[in-house]
Amino acid sequence: MDKAQLIKLANMPMPFGKYAGRVLIDLPEEYLLWFQNKAEFPKGELGELMKLCLALKVEGLEEVIHPLKNFRPAH
Repeated sequence: MDKAQLIKLANMPMPFGKYAGRVLIDLPEEYLLWFQNKAEFPKGELGELMKLCLALKVEGLEEVIHPLKNFRPAH
């Protein structure tokens, strides 16, 4: 887990499905659990971010991500 992943988690929209357009950190825990238990997380970066999102939610740490919403790194 690095800062770039956390920023993406706070800002990247879900690209498909029931919650398309919703920022990943705002996905319901039940939806992420469904991917884990019934389906399969997508391959690649999206799946890794969804797994991280679920881990943060299970541990009650998603509030740590919310201050990173709309974060724009300095160049």
